[in-house]
Amino acid sequence: MKKGWIIALAILLAGVIGGYSWYSKLKSNAAAENGPYDNTLKPRLELSRFDFTDISDDVITMNMYMLVDNPLPVGFKARQLDYTFYIADTPVVVDSYKKPIEVKSGDSTLIVMPAKLFSKKLTKVLETLERRNIDSTTYKIRASFALDVPILGEKTFAATTERRLPTYHIPTIKIEDIDFGKLGFKRADVAAKVNVRNKNKFPYNFTDTHYTVTIDGKQIAEGDQPEPILIKAQSTTPVVFPVTGKPGKTLSLLPKMLFDKKDTPYVIDFRCKMLDKNDNPMFKNSKFIATIKGTLDDFKKK
Repeated sequence: MKKGWIIALAILLAGVIGGYSWYSKLKSNAAAENGPYDNTLKPRLELSRFDFTDISDDVITMNMYMLVDNPLPVGFKARQLDYTFYIADTPVVVDSYKKPIEVKSGDSTLIVMPAKLFSKKLTKVLETLERRNIDSTTYKIRASFALDVPILGEKTFAATTERRLPTYHIPTIKIEDIDFGKLGFKRADVAAKVNVRNKNKFPYNFTDTHYTVTIDGKQIAEGDQPEPILIKAQSTTPVVFPVTGKPGKTLSLLPKMLFDKKDTPYVIDFRCKMLDKNDNPMFKNSKFIATIKGTLDDFKKK
């Protein structure tokens, strides 16, 4: 009986030594290659790309595509991934990916992490880069996740991934004028004259554009522009959006529109899809939403 225990212990010890030798060899190979594992065998993150899904005045919704690579000799599972997203070394998103992640040994998987970025915080970062005349910057993600690794048990690993990419500026829309043409009981001609400012070094298209004009709380007109509108690079593109007016509501507002412009507010809601002419994946399926507010006094002819 005693002899059997000695044999079993010897076999177990040999297995542990063999496993450790195998792990050490893999680790040494990783160090010799100066590869992406920081000279250690641990899961690696790589920022594949990110794209915008919704751009509004307050919040930018985006997807970050992360490649999770597992060089370990065993597969692993992770309950969630906690991360911080940086632009130009400034943290702009702190969040968690709370779906389980499972990667087989020597394999990788792509996860899509939705994130919300507040426009004011991004604007401050972009303004700083613009003042320094920086047209490309570092996008970085620092992440940590607890791994349920067989034999080793649960361990927490941290990883950092970054990419140098162009600085992306959010388009801005300024209303230059709301032009009221012929007003009547059966017809109301209205046109919104806007300037679209694009600070990026590449052009893009607005397509599937829809807009509404609301004055003093009453929606007086709406319109659509399904054809692509070219927004030129590093310039301001003037665009005239014709809209279908609602004669009854327009005429009821006529006294205020003519004699009380200072106290007559307007709101223009604008939405469209953004497409890069070069098929940049950053803008694939992106939606742009803007709400422009002011008073009719803003359109006084100088």
